[in-house]
Amino acid sequence: MGRARVRTPKKYRFTNDLYVFLVVVHIILGVFINQIPGFSKLYFTLVCAFFIINIIIALPKNKTMWVLFGCAYIAAAESLFRMTGGGLFYEFSKYFVILLTLMGMFYNGISGGAYPYFMYLILMVPAVLVASINLGYDLNFRTSVAFVLSGPVCLGISALYCYKKRITNQQLLQVVACMSFPIITMTTHLYLYNPSVKEVLTGTGSSFATSGGFGPNQVSTLLGLGMVALVVRVFLKSPSLFLKLFNLGLLCAVSFRALVTFSRGGVFAAIIVVGAFLWLLYWQSGYKRKQQIIGMFVLLVLGGILTWGISSSQTEGLIDNRYANKDATGREKEDVSTGRLELFVHEIQGFLEHPFLGVGASGMKQERLKEDGQVVASHNEISRLLSEHGVLGIIMLLLLIFRPLVFRSQHKGNVLFYAFLAFWFATINHSAMRIAAPGFIYALALLHITHEKRPVHRQQLKRKPS
Repeated sequence: MGRARVRTPKKYRFTNDLYVFLVVVHIILGVFINQIPGFSKLYFTLVCAFFIINIIIALPKNKTMWVLFGCAYIAAAESLFRMTGGGLFYEFSKYFVILLTLMGMFYNGISGGAYPYFMYLILMVPAVLVASINLGYDLNFRTSVAFVLSGPVCLGISALYCYKKRITNQQLLQVVACMSFPIITMTTHLYLYNPSVKEVLTGTGSSFATSGGFGPNQVSTLLGLGMVALVVRVFLKSPSLFLKLFNLGLLCAVSFRALVTFSRGGVFAAIIVVGAFLWLLYWQSGYKRKQQIIGMFVLLVLGGILTWGISSSQTEGLIDNRYANKDATGREKEDVSTGRLELFVHEIQGFLEHPFLGVGASGMKQERLKEDGQVVASHNEISRLLSEHGVLGIIMLLLLIFRPLVFRSQHKGNVLFYAFLAFWFATINHSAMRIAAPGFIYALALLHITHEKRPVHRQQLKRKPS
């Protein structure tokens, strides 16, 4: 008998599994959104329908990936749809992530080990009851409570679904790539919306004009997420010189737009997350791989220096003052936190005054409305948890921090574990949970990453003639 055919693994495709093609498509989408009125609504509708339909029709073994793709995409696109008026309503992305993960639970179920996240969700209920008693008529009960709890609920439901879901490392990288696509679309729109940065800058404060006319903090956060996704791509999915330069170019373009929002939180968070990712990647790698990482890191630093130099030139030195905590004239500002520290202290005082059940969901906004005559939302999720939930908030925070670490002690395959946790923790400390991204990305740290099966080469032996 002749030899059986030996299966050889497919060679790496030039387009990196259509990655380059999809990047180009999303750049074109950014142009369309900027130039065609109402196109954002069409884009939004097609995206939502696309992921819901694919979850429904996918084979059972593929449903988890479609849920993760849909959640990753819509979480990364949140600021884009908000700034261009594409979404149904302001908080839609959080609710859509919740919907997709609930669909995933219907098809795939959840792990029995995810019970701490059931507890986390249940612990939110007393804050709603307290708010129903204490919240005044000046604030709408339903919208106020939904605003502060939609993010935490999105995290809890996402964590319930993702806990111990098995995917391969390559599938995880596809999810990360999926996050980068809508951020590339948003970046394209920002360049067209504001081609000349220096013409719109008047100081060193966060700039709505360079952020697409939308909140710089949220835009900076998601651009920072795009920076992280592209760094991961550079180090783990860029085997050719073309792909290395292509992804480094995209990284510099996204980083420039993140810097010129003049909102530092997203940029600092990205640096922290990239540091966590590279630290773990380096120490898990062999000698040869470590040398490659060092070489790529040098290129990354050079790209960062170039991007900063262009940013400094385009802003006529204002970006240097911003990161040195100075105003446009070069005088040092008194408060490096731009008012966040005062809010943090106020919320800690709220916790000390109401240590058992807290002031209730959105209760601190009510307090600030009484004292200052204006509604100011929290920028720090930790102080909000303490002030609005009391001792229960401490329990919730401990669950969120230590449960993933226990999980990590048993499942060490996720090279992005600390990066995901770092993004969540860094983001909730400067932007609370106003967007879906930190909650969903926290949940990605709970995935059980398995090794891809290597193809087995079998060869039949020839029979000797009798």
